[in-house]
Amino acid sequence: MFTDAAVKRLREKQKLPQIQLADFLGVSDRTVSKWETGRGFPDITFLEPLAKILRVSVAELFSGTEIENGNRAANLSKSNFYVCPVCGNTVFSVGKACVSCCGIQIPALEVENEFRQVEKHKINVQNNGGEIFVSMSHGMTKTHFISWFACVRADSVEFAKMYPEQNAEARFRNAGKCRIYAWCIKHGLFEADS
Repeated sequence: MFTDAAVKRLREKQKLPQIQLADFLGVSDRTVSKWETGRGFPDITFLEPLAKILRVSVAELFSGTEIENGNRAANLSKSNFYVCPVCGNTVFSVGKACVSCCGIQIPALEVENEFRQVEKHKINVQNNGGEIFVSMSHGMTKTHFISWFACVRADSVEFAKMYPEQNAEARFRNAGKCRIYAWCIKHGLFEADS
């Protein structure tokens, strides 16, 4: 839901007077005042330019909540994965992000602890000299499979895409300590240390 308080707060954060915001958008300052007091709402055509001027996404403008990336140093071990529940698109971000796909906002994935001890969701990791071999005893049917593995280090990320009817296994270069992730299309995200 669009929040009037967010427009005022974000405008003030940018140190923009109402008149200047109104000029940027080609509306009157009274129109901006109505948006900020809940007596009116911007036309849909103003949402994208308004969000851009206020330096937030349209989703953040609507929710009234800003996404702040606390990982400015870009430490990859603090990264997030996002998977669209409609099309399966996977997004990897260095820190928090506002991600949307197929018309919906996607929350960051959280590691599943409920299914973690189930044998088929246990990630087996073997260090074989110059490579890391990861596998799971998970079935790989067209309706329930491991979609990908990821090997995340402090300075790099490697993905291995999986497909139904192949083995749930992948190889990554062995370049020191890393965290291995696996995405089950039904049960979510799982992790293991190398």
